[in-house]
Amino acid sequence: MAKPDQKPITISVNGRPVQACSGQSLHAVLLAAGIRILNNGPRRDRDRGMFCGMGICYECLVTVNGRPCQRACMLEVEEGMEIDVHAP
Repeated sequence: MAKPDQKPITISVNGRPVQACSGQSLHAVLLAAGIRILNNGPRRDRDRGMFCGMGICYECLVTVNGRPCQRACMLEVEEGMEIDVHAP
């Protein structure tokens, strides 16, 4: 539920529209959308997702508007953002 000072926005995750509210972290939006696995790590045999939620662990790396290796927990969503999650 949006707070009075937040407006509903739409971002794209792997080409799929996802509803969010201005001011939310990308991390929170992805979790609310049911997206838990973001990539499969350097060894490619272990699924990786969000861990610390405060920018220290680098487990939440995604591509944002064509820029790779962005931490989802450190970004505030904006209207029209295009997110690429590298999950299997």
